[in-house]
Order: sequence, then structure tokens, then C-alpha cells
Amino acid sequence: MPPATVVRRRRAAVLAAAGLAFVAGASLGASGGNDDTPPPRASAAPVEASASPAARRTPAPTPAPVDALSLQQQVGRLVVLRFSGTEAPSYVRKILRDGWASGAILFKDNVASPQQLRALTAALEQAGKAGGATPIICTDQEGGEIRNVAWAPPGPPAAAQVPGRDAKAAAVALRGAGINVSLAPVADVPSVDGAAMSGREFSRDPRQVATSTQAAIKGWLAGGVKPTVKHFPGLGGATVNTDSGSATIGGGAPTADDLAPFKAAIAAGVPIVMSANAVYPRLDARHIAAQSPAILTTLLRRQLGFRGVVMTDSIEAAAVRATGPTEEIAVRSIRAGNDIVLTTGQGSWIRAYRALLAEARSSKSFRAVVRASAARVLALQRSLE
Repeated sequence: MPPATVVRRRRAAVLAAAGLAFVAGASLGASGGNDDTPPPRASAAPVEASASPAARRTPAPTPAPVDALSLQQQVGRLVVLRFSGTEAPSYVRKILRDGWASGAILFKDNVASPQQLRALTAALEQAGKAGGATPIICTDQEGGEIRNVAWAPPGPPAAAQVPGRDAKAAAVALRGAGINVSLAPVADVPSVDGAAMSGREFSRDPRQVATSTQAAIKGWLAGGVKPTVKHFPGLGGATVNTDSGSATIGGGAPTADDLAPFKAAIAAGVPIVMSANAVYPRLDARHIAAQSPAILTTLLRRQLGFRGVVMTDSIEAAAVRATGPTEEIAVRSIRAGNDIVLTTGQGSWIRAYRALLAEARSSKSFRAVVRASAARVLALQRSLE
């Protein structure tokens, strides 16, 4: 039998080993005791609690397509020009290549035959695409007397049309000729004797006009051409054609009947709205609709929720000319909520373009307006491809 001192030492060693085993077991149990995986080995160096600043940095957002354009090109998206003749002049092709206009409007003097028109639009399209975007190539093709491509539908005036069918047939014909935007349909509801829009309307019944307008828009879109509903917020109460003189529409206009076809158009996905050149005193007694923020920004965009492109009617119209020189007209039109200024007179494009560019260079707030409008027009152009 070992001496007592030896026994005491052995008992102490056994108790110490048992204590260590108990502690180890408790530790394993606390970390999930049913797991047979051994605990990880201690790291020689401490691990940082958070990633480095470089790792935490969020990726830069993808630039918007409009920001790839220079200021001159952004301003260019805001103007559609006009030229004479059956061929695209070299200066027009250069403007489109430089991105200083978003497109061109064609009239009867630009159209001679199917072959000639296709060659003309091909030249315009080639120049515009060289400038980075498909150009807007538009014309008035309502039907009846307002029809610049004589061999293309719709033949009868709006009231005699089957709106969806005839609009689709017209779109197919225009698309084949290289035209990608139609300045139709008319959504005005004549509401007075001697209405200036008589003969161009679908009906005098606002519900029928709303239904026909919506059907026509769907037809144009199905045929591959972007329609333009006009003339917002409704010229049905005008007795003077704004091309010939100033018009003021009283009687509480625009009424619910005036607005119903435009609401139907927006619901149908119309991509372009053309603003009217009349005055609507109930909303803005000092400005024609095409220069009125109350009508274009508050009513059309905020209240009716339109998100597409807003285009002026021709700024050569007498009702527009009465409001000031081209330069002032162009700037006021864009500030009010239009995205495109439609120029149809000799030398109007360059005057409008220079005025818009000068204003954008001198005003930060106007540059923001230009950028937003250019983005909408660029999106429209991309949808034309």
C-alpha cells in the first residue's frame, strides 16, 4: 500500500482532471452539445467586426441615357423642325446627326409619291440614327381634308371612320412609308354653334368621342405608329381656328365633357399629347394652354397623370404669334410643361433652339426642366426603333 502522501497526490490529480473534463463538456453544451463537429481553432489575429470602407461602398447607379447627351443635344430633343421640298436638305441631315433636333414634320409639299417619300424618310432616319436616336418623323393624317399622305388611309373624315380599323390601316401605310408619328386623333368635342373644329371631330357626343379616341389610339399603336391626341384640354368651344387668330374659350371650359376623351386617351396609353393654342380663363386667364403651367403641369400631368411627351401645336399659329417672338414662345412653352416645340416656319428652328440653349446655360432650374423633357423625348425616340 502506497504511503498516505502518494495517495493524496493521486486523488488530487484525478479530481483536477475530472474538473477540467466537466468544464470542457459544459462549454461544448453551450455551443450546441449535439454537434459532433469540434470547435473552431482560435485565430491568431482578431477579425474585424465590419468590412472595410471600400467593401461597404455601394456601386454607382447606372447613368440615365439622357445624361450621355451634351446640353446642346438635350436641348435638341426639345425641337421638331420643318423644311420645304421632296428631299432632305443637307442642313437638316446635319442638324439631326448633331442631335440638335428630335425630328421633322412633313407637309403636302414634302410628299410626291410613295417611292419619293420612302427615300426622304430613309435619309432622315439615317441622319437621326447617326446622331444617336431614331428621329421623330411626323405628319397630320386625321382623314378627310387633313391628310398629307394622299394615298394612305384614313380617307373619310373622322365622323365617318371606323376608328380602330381605319387608324390601324393608316398606321401600316405610314409605317411602310417611313413615318413613325401621326398627329392624330382629334379628341375635341364641338360644343358651340360654328365650332372651329366642326368637320374634324368623331362626334358631338363626348362619350362617343372618348370611345372613338381610345379605339383610334389602339389602332395606331397596333399598326406601329405613335399617335398624338389633340388639342388639350379641348378646342370644342372655340369659334376661331387658332391657326388664324386668337381664341378664348369661356363657359367653364374645359368641362368634364371636354376632358373625357383625353382621359380615355391616357388610359389607352397614348404616348403624345398636343397642347392647344386657346385661352381657358377658368384655369389661366393670362396664357394660352400651350404656355400655361396650370393646364399642362397641374391639370395634365399631376391631376390626369400623363407621363408621356407633350408637344405644342405649331408655334407659327396666329394665336401663338400674338404672345410674343419665337424665342420667348419657345422658352415659355417648355417651362409650362411641353417637351417639344413644333416649329413650322422659315428660320423658326434655329431661333427656338438658340433661345432654349441660352436659357439652359444661364438657369440651373431650366436645365433641370430641359433634362426631364429630353429624357421623355429620348424614351419616345427609342420606342420608335
